[in-house]
Amino acid sequence: MTLTFKADTDNERLDVFLTRMQPDFSRSHVQKLVADGCAVVNGKVRKGNYRLHLDDEVELSVPEAEAVEILPEDIPLDILYEDNDIIVINKARGMVVHPAAGINSGTLVNALMYHCQDLSGINGEIRPGIVHRLDKDTSGVMVAAKNDRAHISLAEQIQEKTAHRVYNAIVWGNIKEEAGIIRGDIGRHPTDRKKMAIVQENGKPATTHFKVLERFGDCTFIECRLETGRTHQIRVHMTHIGHPVVGDPKYGATRHGKVKGNFSIQGQALHSISLELTHPTTGERMTFTSPLPEDMEKILKKLRSH
Repeated sequence: MTLTFKADTDNERLDVFLTRMQPDFSRSHVQKLVADGCAVVNGKVRKGNYRLHLDDEVELSVPEAEAVEILPEDIPLDILYEDNDIIVINKARGMVVHPAAGINSGTLVNALMYHCQDLSGINGEIRPGIVHRLDKDTSGVMVAAKNDRAHISLAEQIQEKTAHRVYNAIVWGNIKEEAGIIRGDIGRHPTDRKKMAIVQENGKPATTHFKVLERFGDCTFIECRLETGRTHQIRVHMTHIGHPVVGDPKYGATRHGKVKGNFSIQGQALHSISLELTHPTTGERMTFTSPLPEDMEKILKKLRSH
């Protein structure tokens, strides 16, 4: 569909104007549409930072949501909360969130398609309902949207940092500080395209707050709070300061030239322990929590016994 507007003021940014004129769309959604060439001013495609003039004619083309072709699968879900707008689940370690190259079954999306009558279509056919992700081998609390209105609200909360995500992790080494903040732009690793890294160019700003919960000499149990949600953010940031996450096959397999890891865990010891958000319809502030999984509890028990 195509939406048409007349600029009602002078010198306003195009993306700001469209967000104001179409309040059902989040700012990030509008920015993506503009970046994809969907915004036309007086017959010409313009970028988001284009400054409008009074009475400019603005057209915004909004692609129709693609039909979902993913096959529903009867996969058990640990559901923490569900209503007509959102579903909150405790994702198991080892479960991929949505289909990707070479992976078209066994994902959280396949399970949600079976369980839910409907899901938001904003993220297209392979990611219906998915507002944010957890890595395959990260467990814990995650929310999905059942309709586009809920999706827009949740996405806006994540972008505006009013949705709060807290993680627990077990990392290698003894962190000396009681708490700290890690900042570093994250982008594709310059030589290994399957990894992310802190980069000087073409990265996205990322900030992680950490707090020490327990120390064990060789390992530290920490809490992490995200300001941003970049791919592999906690794993990259903790590795950057010399404390990779225990069990991490991509970033923590070696440290100081030695192979690390004699704990029984498949993947990294990283768990999304809580998620706080505002309900898209009721406006109620809600907090969802998930206990540490058994594999991380076993590691902590072993560390405490020593």
